Amino acid sequence: MWLKPEEILLKNAFKLWVTEKDNEYFVLQRRRGYGEGGGGLTGLLVGTLDTVLDSTSKVAPFRILHHTPDSQVYWSIACGVTKEEIVQHWDWLQQNIMRTLFVFDSSEDITSFVQGKIRGLIAEEGKTSHVLEDNPEKFREAYLRFENWFALPAEEKLVTYYSCSYWKGKVPCQGWLYLSTNFLCFYSYLLGAEVKLVISWDEIWRLEKTSNVILTESIHVVAHGEDHYFSMLLHLNETFVIMEQLADYSIKRLFDKEAFEREIPLSDPLQITKRGLEAHAKSEQFRTFFRLPREENLLEVHESFLWVPFSHLNTLGKICLSESYLCFASQDGSQCHIIIPMREVVSVEKPDSSSRALTVCVRGKRALRFTEVRDYQRLATTLRSRCGITASPQHSASVEIIQGECQSLINHFEDNPEDVTLMVGQKDSSKAVSTEALMTVFHPQDVENLDPKMLKEKMKEQSWNIHFSEYGRGTSMFFTKKTRDLIVRGVPEALRGELWMLFSGAVNDMATHPGYYTELVEQSLGTSTLATDEIERDLHRSLPEHPAFQSDTGISALRRVLTAYACRNPKIGYCQAMNILTSVLLLYAKEEEAFWLLVAVCERMLPDYFNRRIIGALVDQAVFEDLIRENLPQLVENMTDLSFFSSVSLSWFLTLFISVLPIESAVNVVDCFFYDGIKAILQLGLAVLNYNMEALISCHDDAEAVTILNKFFDSVTNKDSPLPPTVQQAPVGNNDKSSHFNVDISELIREAYEKFGSIRSEEVESSRKRNRLFVIQTLEDTTKQNVIRVVSQEVKFSPLQLDELYNLFKRQHFLSCYWTMKSPALLHHDPSLAYLEQYQLGFQQFAVIFPLLEPWTFCTNNSNLSLWVFRLIDENQDGLVNFKEFCCALDTLYCGTFTNKLKFLFKLHLPPEFALPEDGVIKKSPERGRGKVDLQAYLKQWQNEILRKEETIKDLPRINQAQFIQFSKTLYNIFHGDPEEESLYRAVAHVTSLLLRMEEVGRRLQESNSPASPSKPAGEAPPTAESSDTSSPQEAAPGPAETDWSFSFEQVLASLLNEPTIVSFFDRHVDIQSKVTQAQVAQLKLTGNNKAHPGFEPGTSHTLSENHTPRPTSH
Repeated sequence: MWLKPEEILLKNAFKLWVTEKDNEYFVLQRRRGYGEGGGGLTGLLVGTLDTVLDSTSKVAPFRILHHTPDSQVYWSIACGVTKEEIVQHWDWLQQNIMRTLFVFDSSEDITSFVQGKIRGLIAEEGKTSHVLEDNPEKFREAYLRFENWFALPAEEKLVTYYSCSYWKGKVPCQGWLYLSTNFLCFYSYLLGAEVKLVISWDEIWRLEKTSNVILTESIHVVAHGEDHYFSMLLHLNETFVIMEQLADYSIKRLFDKEAFEREIPLSDPLQITKRGLEAHAKSEQFRTFFRLPREENLLEVHESFLWVPFSHLNTLGKICLSESYLCFASQDGSQCHIIIPMREVVSVEKPDSSSRALTVCVRGKRALRFTEVRDYQRLATTLRSRCGITASPQHSASVEIIQGECQSLINHFEDNPEDVTLMVGQKDSSKAVSTEALMTVFHPQDVENLDPKMLKEKMKEQSWNIHFSEYGRGTSMFFTKKTRDLIVRGVPEALRGELWMLFSGAVNDMATHPGYYTELVEQSLGTSTLATDEIERDLHRSLPEHPAFQSDTGISALRRVLTAYACRNPKIGYCQAMNILTSVLLLYAKEEEAFWLLVAVCERMLPDYFNRRIIGALVDQAVFEDLIRENLPQLVENMTDLSFFSSVSLSWFLTLFISVLPIESAVNVVDCFFYDGIKAILQLGLAVLNYNMEALISCHDDAEAVTILNKFFDSVTNKDSPLPPTVQQAPVGNNDKSSHFNVDISELIREAYEKFGSIRSEEVESSRKRNRLFVIQTLEDTTKQNVIRVVSQEVKFSPLQLDELYNLFKRQHFLSCYWTMKSPALLHHDPSLAYLEQYQLGFQQFAVIFPLLEPWTFCTNNSNLSLWVFRLIDENQDGLVNFKEFCCALDTLYCGTFTNKLKFLFKLHLPPEFALPEDGVIKKSPERGRGKVDLQAYLKQWQNEILRKEETIKDLPRINQAQFIQFSKTLYNIFHGDPEEESLYRAVAHVTSLLLRMEEVGRRLQESNSPASPSKPAGEAPPTAESSDTSSPQEAAPGPAETDWSFSFEQVLASLLNEPTIVSFFDRHVDIQSKVTQAQVAQLKLTGNNKAHPGFEPGTSHTLSENHTPRPTSH
């Protein structure tokens, strides 16, 4: 590798380097301790220094220096990991540089020319290099070490690296931590002791920051049941964040496709960089905080002051700019924040250059003034271009008018701070859909009704109207602590739908997608899928006590919203609990608004909740357990098993307490959820447990605890609800409330915010990431245990052996996904499928792992044999092999009887059980997943498996001449390298000649018994019935040479049984454990070497061979 020329002194370097070649202008040196001789004690010391110190000297064991005869200064210009690499550089210098140097007169000119040439070479390399870091030169050196030490495939992308200590037992090893796209690697070399660690991100169960007596701060990694600790990091927080992002990226990409498909910027594993990860994390945090659509990315951040009218002062904060939104958050984020859609901006002005001010005028006669913006001119230009606002001469008059109005508005407000009515925004009026909110239809408010509850409702509305007059209304409203206080007290019935849309961000989704919902409804009308069938089944189970859903109006609206969402997001389709949530949304929001609220909940606010594995809900339950340990220690001390709370709280999270609380109380919880997100649900859950602390501690079993919680939820009421008894929901549990006093929902929510409001959203998100690893790995482990339980009934391998085989099989599946964007294996991975079908291998992956595990060593390239085995065990002919099929084949080869092993080899050389098309390509199986499932096909396949009888040797067809020759050569290959190789070869030759003699005798007898048959050339015999019926299409009309003779399996078996050497060879026990151990070491290296291996994948076009029968291979 060419290096940026760097001046070095050789005064003290001769003890560390040995000169291999030199001439007048260049020196090639080898580092002591490398290559021949090893270097003794000096080599050990040098190796230790190379690992611990971060200097150019440790880059590689070979280097080239440039110097001139009259100078003592040397310049490093190249380095190499291997001698071959450095010699290539040396030869290039000899051929391209040396001749030119003699034309220069001075040493300075020579050095300047060499340096310029080397920099030019580096620049040319940089055009195709994937190094995009702040210090490319240093990063290239680290990348060389990474490649040299870990020998990973060339496609593996190094993201970043850090110096740290790794604790192996109680002894720290100082070395280097390398974080790549797919692996966590560590290397240390101290006084001859080498420590090398490679862990793939998809194997990690836990990743967290810890501290104890010995380690002040460290990063704790759990993988394969082992604990790994990394400490002494200069940038521990930065390191942990990058590790967390890479682990989360890998988990989503390999295990959770539904979540990963939304991560467009990170879709290519070869383009992952540290800066890219940091930008993605910032954008994700930006979208989460401001509740923006997932298409938005954080583009610019500017520190500035914003004039806040309700506080009458300038608030320091940050302007955050994305493609379609201008957002501002105060410095701590809690004082206030505001979201301004670009579509609402009417002008952007720079009224005062001295204060670097920027005025943004929006619809509704509102103006926002930002001051002390460092780059305010460029920001103004950017905003104008994004909003489509021009300052051209033809528009100057209108611009001046708008600017004058904005300036007068600001001046008036500054002069009259008490006159806040000028800042009142107008409510955004979007096009209404055909239906109203169901609550307005089935429970219209009686204006003349002046009962206490209605009066209190009017007072709430008045409070919100005052709030709107101070803080604005609609999309550009200020969000403050006072807003949260009003939410906690309860939202008025008339404003609930509007505020839900605003707080969730659904109002922006609907505004930017006009007509989208109507199109979906028309598109999904009359369709019949598995999702629509499930929706129809659950329609009448959604709030059945409410009058709105006892009529066709409510049921039809619910059907349209759920069906439209299933059409929009077929990956989710429909899941239980969505019907309950949507029913409540329809009560307070119009039909189209309810649809966009459902989109916001399913895709942003509760990610991965509504899918087959409900990963998001399980993750939040794990977060809930962590919060219980932190906030309710008394409960933890008396109830050691907290998994009970996870099981009982699942419905709390999935339905936002709607399924356990009366509807008039549950909507108050939904109010808080749309404002504070999942944090509100976690707080309320803690408050519920805290309220029932004593009763839960004293209960004797889980059933009693469930009864206590059910009684509590039945006692929760909403004393301020204006809804009549006909609309209010009856309690779901015990109706006898005499033994339990009532709890007001507003008081319960207030208590939750007072006692547990200190929980920060950032902490919740961090805990989500930490627990997501554990939850998904637990689900994967459950899948593995179920697969092993099924397969163990079919094979003789022990559970431990099956466990290791499964890990190898699954890892091979992942290795084919590490370095490609759309790996066929990754596309076919679907966690919603049956356990056995979740991980399957195509031929390209099978051709790597099968040779590592087969019991015999072959002397030739055995890709043909792998193909035949793959073709034989692929029972459903879909071009994919599952773990059961894979293990059954290995079980036959390792644990089968002599007859079964021989039958397996015999069947490999028969024509395929399924006919291949003319182009020789195995076609992909029908698409699997969430589409319409062909239940009849599954039932028929299941019936065939039950009725399938065991194959006997008489069922096997005869083998013809070409197939028998290949069968014999396969036996020769199997015996190669065996201590009794010669005797085995003689035995095979003896069997072959014996069979040929038997066939010759049989043919002569047949000819003598058939005098009427026409004469044929010598050596030709008519084809047997067996060979004719079972031949492949290409063999339907064989030539004379192909039908000379054929053998049945009984003949081959009987002949081989007469050879004790062959029988003892196949009966010999082969230890699969040693094979598995070797495969674990070689699997990664072979996968990297075989990435370009020709093979076929489901859905791709790779020709197998010209003929479909196996061709003989040269021995």
